[in-house]
Amino acid sequence: MDEVRLLPQLAEIDDPRSEWIGSKAANLSRAVARGFRVPDGFVVIPTALRTLGEEADEALGRAADRIGPGPFAVRSSAIAEDLADASYAGLYETVLNVERGGLAEAIRHVIASGLDARVTAYHGTQSTLVPDLDSAGVPVLVQQMVHPMSAGVAFTANPLTGRRDETVVTAVAGLAEPLVSGEAVGEEWVVREGRASRTRAGDGALETGQAEAIATLARRVEAEFGSPQDIEWAIDADGTLFLIQARPMTAVVDAVEWVPPGPGLWARNFRIGEWLPEAMTPLFADWIIPQLESGYLNGMWKSARVQVPFRYATVNGWYYNATPIPSPRTLWRVMVESRGRAPWFLYNVLARVSRNPVAADRSAIHRLEMEWRDDTLPTYRRLVSAAETEVDAAGIERLVEIVNDISSVAGSYLWFLAVVGGSAWKMEGALAKFWAGHLAARLTSTAVGAAGHQVLLRGLSDAPPKLPGHAVFSLDWYFPTAGENNADPATVSSTATVDQARTSTLVSERQTAEETCRHALANNGRLLNKFNDLLAVNQRFAALREEQARDLTLGWPVLRQCAHRLGTLLRRAGMIGDADDIFFLTLSEIRATPEGLAATVQERRRLWGRQRRLPAPLTLGEPPRLIGDPIAHAVTTARTGHQTPEGAILGHPASIGRATGRVRVVYSPADFASFRQGEILVAKATAPAWTPLFARAAGVITDGGTLAAHASLIAREYGIPAVVGTGNATTQLSTGQLVTLDGAAGTVVPHP
Repeated sequence: MDEVRLLPQLAEIDDPRSEWIGSKAANLSRAVARGFRVPDGFVVIPTALRTLGEEADEALGRAADRIGPGPFAVRSSAIAEDLADASYAGLYETVLNVERGGLAEAIRHVIASGLDARVTAYHGTQSTLVPDLDSAGVPVLVQQMVHPMSAGVAFTANPLTGRRDETVVTAVAGLAEPLVSGEAVGEEWVVREGRASRTRAGDGALETGQAEAIATLARRVEAEFGSPQDIEWAIDADGTLFLIQARPMTAVVDAVEWVPPGPGLWARNFRIGEWLPEAMTPLFADWIIPQLESGYLNGMWKSARVQVPFRYATVNGWYYNATPIPSPRTLWRVMVESRGRAPWFLYNVLARVSRNPVAADRSAIHRLEMEWRDDTLPTYRRLVSAAETEVDAAGIERLVEIVNDISSVAGSYLWFLAVVGGSAWKMEGALAKFWAGHLAARLTSTAVGAAGHQVLLRGLSDAPPKLPGHAVFSLDWYFPTAGENNADPATVSSTATVDQARTSTLVSERQTAEETCRHALANNGRLLNKFNDLLAVNQRFAALREEQARDLTLGWPVLRQCAHRLGTLLRRAGMIGDADDIFFLTLSEIRATPEGLAATVQERRRLWGRQRRLPAPLTLGEPPRLIGDPIAHAVTTARTGHQTPEGAILGHPASIGRATGRVRVVYSPADFASFRQGEILVAKATAPAWTPLFARAAGVITDGGTLAAHASLIAREYGIPAVVGTGNATTQLSTGQLVTLDGAAGTVVPHP
């Protein structure tokens, strides 16, 4: 009986043929031969236990003695496991901390797991790869246990973006099993050119140098095996780094590049982008976005007799836009088309509003507000009301007309939201500057002085804001509106509930702050009058901005009705398999109904699923040298203090206050019911339908957004701190993590 042949040690395998020892053991034996630090182990080949018979227990004990003292880890090394184009990782059982006498039982348990239905179902789909899988049996790998201080996995190509120059290291304290099984998220590091940066906080499992050492190990494994690798690693109490497992990465995606689509600064959290927390579905990008942009220009023409298009583009499925690039030709066209009106108009809505908002309001912006109230909003309502009566019986071309009409008027509405409601953050800059120049020193010893100017913009309503049925979670019409979810009160409520005592406190604090400021300026009538005027216009526009935002999506319920009607018609015609497939077509495809749409839909769904998980940068490119970045300037003006705590996530200071609490990362309405009182809401962005969560949140953190975003204004109304525009808080933070956010400084500090 040749025990060495039936139970070969990793270090003594001369010919690591996967058909005998399995892919995992074959990879590790090759790694041992090349000098990698791998825990000692041996392989139980598929026929070993049957051949050894009654002597199996004694033979396993002798094999264990050859590799050293226990306890041991027992895991499968299945023939089809860790192939380059199909991985069975995680489908077979693993048994840890097995003592010498329990090896036979643990090995039989792992072998039995190979017959589990979940493995059978999976390898049934891979039968063309390994035709003899059922008859081959399950090789089992036995190794000395590493008792790690930290453990995890590493990928030598970024599995999300496909970048080959990035190694992604994920780690947890202790054993890696919770991470591998999906029970834990772990902290994450990205290593590029040998330098590590932590992209998601965790339990402090790694230091920077350790993350870099793991990346170096992973790159060495990749060089040895000749393809991107997915490794498992562990660091013991002595700081020794072990390679636990190595396998080829399966289905490595093509690399994603974030290239500016043109000159200048491109932002994804400005204008329409503020309402789009993730990548767009194809039909929305192809049809609704151009209609909104066209309607926007129509609104601009009606107000100013000029059209100056904002540049917009789709980058990896995400919406980006940039300001127009001024040129002599553009300026001349503006002058001629507007008959000389445009320069004065643009001066008021772009420049003067930041320096003298009271004068800008009187000269131009108030007229625009009344145009919105008296014309655009009523027109929008009438159009939506008329469309609701005919959608259910409309054919394809009539449905297309309805969608075009409503989305175009919504674009005109967007113009007024941008130029009127969008004045709020510009006006706030003037108030912040006045506070810094004339009030901060006078109020140093008071509670009002410590709060900053934003205390004057909170508690503007004595009742919680109403949530209309047309409120959206995302502007992309793929997602249901709030009204469609009203049947589930745990998900959304028609009216956000709020502690009335808290509301009263906010109103009282604001009124006290107003009187304190007036008292501080009482000896200077000129400054007092200026303060009163600034305060009035800022408070009016803070409320006006949210009032306008509330009805931007007035037409979304009927737009979604149109989309579903189109989907139903195409499904009945056999063009698509499900009505929701309509969101993954283009307008020309809907009208032409070509063959092969099912395959097209499937591929686009797959691509969208990947794109919506990408960590899209907030900005691409650089601002024009002479213009700069006005949003960044406003953020700097609003920020209190310039010292950023070590390890802090930096964002826009959107709503004053400090809060320490547990994070709840919320991605969609499906997560609303799990949100608990007193948690910190972390989201990519929020739109009006997210409002009910603010009544329960202790604070708000978002990836996108600006000082005038929904999250900023609603957080102030609820008296909770908010930090927006962090870029990637949803990937840096994880649910349950303790953080402290400072809404005045714009910082979020994760705690270990």
